[in-house]
Amino acid sequence: MKICRFNDNRIGVVRDDGVHDVTAILDKFEAVRYPFPLGDQLIERLQELRPELESLADGAAPIDTASVNFLSPVANPTKIIGVPANYHAHREEAKNDPDFDAGRKRFAGSIEEQGLFLKANSALVGPSEGVAVRFPDKRTDHEAELGVIIGKRGSDIPIEEAFDYVAGYALAMDMVVRGGQDRSMRKSIDTYAVLGPWMITKDEVPEPEDLDFELRVNGEVRQKANTSMMIMKLAHQISWGSNYYTLVPGDIIMSGTCAGVSKVEDGDTIEFDFEGIGSMTVPVRAHS
Repeated sequence: MKICRFNDNRIGVVRDDGVHDVTAILDKFEAVRYPFPLGDQLIERLQELRPELESLADGAAPIDTASVNFLSPVANPTKIIGVPANYHAHREEAKNDPDFDAGRKRFAGSIEEQGLFLKANSALVGPSEGVAVRFPDKRTDHEAELGVIIGKRGSDIPIEEAFDYVAGYALAMDMVVRGGQDRSMRKSIDTYAVLGPWMITKDEVPEPEDLDFELRVNGEVRQKANTSMMIMKLAHQISWGSNYYTLVPGDIIMSGTCAGVSKVEDGDTIEFDFEGIGSMTVPVRAHS
């Protein structure tokens, strides 16, 4: 199943013939009062509600995907987790790129030595919302990644059980301003965490660690790789992260980027394709 949020926070099931509006599923949720529960309640209950979602989709006329605005398929993550320098070729390009000078020492150690990092939830947008470049005097780069979406609460998760905690996958772009500040500051700018265009449930992606992906800017290929090239595999990411903080339904892991990161600026168009998951187009504009 492919599930999305679109337009004015409507819920959709995406099929070959388009987006089927299943927003009526929200009637299954009781009103909540402060303090609000942590996490994304729809993601948490997705498997329970799946038969009804399919039934609602059967009865809804398809909407052309080109005519809808895709928001992030996750509305309420408690955290966005990043995995640094998780492809060898990206580590090498970072060592040789002068714009990485301020962070050179960060790329000298292993991923375990560098540690995971967090992006602010307020940075999260869907592809149709686009990226708003701040600090045009500095370099804002695209980083194409596989987004892993957590489906159930877990802490201290054994590696062999890690995929039991996955709800599904999405395309993720970990945007970043280059500089000397901590990663979590430079990567937490508004619109600098792009997720979409939908979440595909894990049962439809049997081999998430063997998927081709490609990112283009204005039609020019900038990044192209396969998830098999990851240094730290997905199960390790999930398990290791859960040793430090409890994972909650809707939490997002951006699993690292390959070589080819480069600058984007106002007026650019990013196209991002991921085998077995989908494609998204992301406009770039200046922050105002």
